Amino acid sequence: MTRSITVLSINGWCRNGSTIIGNLLNEVDGFFHAGELHFLWQNAYGHGSNTRCGCGLDLVRCPIWSRVLAAELPRGASARAHAGEVRRRQAAGLRTRHTWSVLRGGLGSELRREHAATMARVYRAIADATQCRVIVDSTKIPGEAALLSRVDGIEPYYVHLVRDPRATAHSWMRQKDYAHPMSAVRSTAYWIGFNLASRALVRRHPERSRFLRYEDFVRDPEAALGELIALCGGDPAGNPIRGRTAELRKNHTVTGNPDRFRSGTTLIRADDAAWRAELPAGSKAATLALAWPLMRRYGYAVLGPAGAASPERSERGSRPAR
Repeated sequence: MTRSITVLSINGWCRNGSTIIGNLLNEVDGFFHAGELHFLWQNAYGHGSNTRCGCGLDLVRCPIWSRVLAAELPRGASARAHAGEVRRRQAAGLRTRHTWSVLRGGLGSELRREHAATMARVYRAIADATQCRVIVDSTKIPGEAALLSRVDGIEPYYVHLVRDPRATAHSWMRQKDYAHPMSAVRSTAYWIGFNLASRALVRRHPERSRFLRYEDFVRDPEAALGELIALCGGDPAGNPIRGRTAELRKNHTVTGNPDRFRSGTTLIRADDAAWRAELPAGSKAATLALAWPLMRRYGYAVLGPAGAASPERSERGSRPAR
């Protein structure tokens, strides 16, 4: 009997810390961080904004992804034509706004059945190429993650990862390699939509899910990572973080924050001083005006000195009892 593959799906709005968390999990024995797997086909065949693997090679030349792409390609199909079909399915029925439809309907359409088969092939190909037991997928598109429970041969787990919307708005102000800037209003609108969808996803699977604030992760990274390792059935003794530091090797992430190309000794520390000092007052006000209901739900103070994040975790519905 073919063994099942554990997939840890990280969801939420971009710039929420998923890349560093994924790369830390990549250091755990039996874990493999695939990066934002959603973009594999788009980036491998010249239609994406970043064609390089985390190892520095083009995806089609990387020893891992070249093998995965070849193994996943349906018999007799053209690689570029297949990549175009995958992207068409993703756009047509598996975007963030489709999360609720996918959760209600499962495989209720041919498009979703075909994509579930593609996902089954690619996860199996990754497991075969890397010999891993757990694949960490930091795509952060809950519409696609909602399909995971219907993918043959995998055992899905979910993380709803949230960061203060003022911090993400500040991050999006800056050009980052292949990621173009956006306004605080636009970033916050996405923050709301992605987090509402991610919440719906983990509430559907509470026994397989964890809610995690980025601020809680940086407050105690060793404990936060240990909880995710245990969620996936890994050995917490293999936690690569000691105190606040870890040694990161080169990785094989499809895409993600450009910081994924860094390796070596990595210090995990709070980094909210920059947004507090640099995010314009108008942007802070706009973010608060749009996001305050969810911010309060997630334990972020909307009043008080500099809008400091509360240490309390208020999203009870997404954290099952231990």
